[in-house]
Amino acid sequence: MNIVVTGAAGFLGSRIADVLLSKDAPVSVAKLILVDSVKPSKYNDVRVQNIAVDLSAENAAEQVIPPGTNIVFHLAAVVSGHAEVDFDYGLLVNFDATRALAERARKLKDICFIFTSSCGVFGGDLPGVVGDGTATQPQNSYGTAKAMCELLLNDYGRKGYVDTRIVRLPTVSVRPGTPNRAVTSFASGIIREPLNGLPAVCPVDEDLELLLTSPSTVVRNIIHAAIVPSDLLGAWRVINLPGICVTVREMIDALRDVAGVEVASLVRYERDDFKSRIVASFPGKFDNSRGLKLGFAVDESFQDILRLYIRDDLKREIA
Repeated sequence: MNIVVTGAAGFLGSRIADVLLSKDAPVSVAKLILVDSVKPSKYNDVRVQNIAVDLSAENAAEQVIPPGTNIVFHLAAVVSGHAEVDFDYGLLVNFDATRALAERARKLKDICFIFTSSCGVFGGDLPGVVGDGTATQPQNSYGTAKAMCELLLNDYGRKGYVDTRIVRLPTVSVRPGTPNRAVTSFASGIIREPLNGLPAVCPVDEDLELLLTSPSTVVRNIIHAAIVPSDLLGAWRVINLPGICVTVREMIDALRDVAGVEVASLVRYERDDFKSRIVASFPGKFDNSRGLKLGFAVDESFQDILRLYIRDDLKREIA
């Protein structure tokens, strides 16, 4: 397979590349094109080609999707907080660039196009439990651009132009590294910083519910989206990736259980109205049944997610 990954220098994009280049990769990789605004590669592998490009630039799509491409994983995006304060740039990257890539795939034909959307497409007056077909009413510019992409790409699939698969990602926790401008960045920060002996600020109420997934599970699920038989997707090619529903209070309780009282005490609450308004518009409870039926995975508990982070990213033994 000849595969393209956009956003390949990012957290999830780089981990997808790691899996695709591993001996246990679920698809056979002949060529892997890694695309980002900076050259993303850390690989000494003859299969890898690195492309540094601004995806909003003219003819960028032609540069990154060559003839013979089989699969595109499109992860590149302007994150939620940035897109909210810079409407035009968010729309340019999150919608216009996506359309250009889809058009390129349409011209070349026979391409499986995986688009990473977000549960931020939901908002407004929501049912108690959200399903794949629940109407999208985003309350933020990031979610609006993602919802627009979902509808457009679903139509590309309906018409047979491109084999599109749209996966809505839960909030990913725990992300290593440093905070970014995503409004859900705190969901990693309130765990990551205390585990590294640093104070952390939680900008939302402790009763807020979040749909969470571990990095390893979401990477596995994004790649799995390329493997699901197309005929099983039906007319609506959008899937809510499975996650676990956890309140912020339950996250801190899990941190206390796994790492101790002293670590959990490093978290303090300091409400941020900008972040709280956006995050509170996201649903917390989801029906995972369709995703699970299609073979997507789900984490067992937030405690398990914590233990994976401590073992795999911090390289520490768990007491």
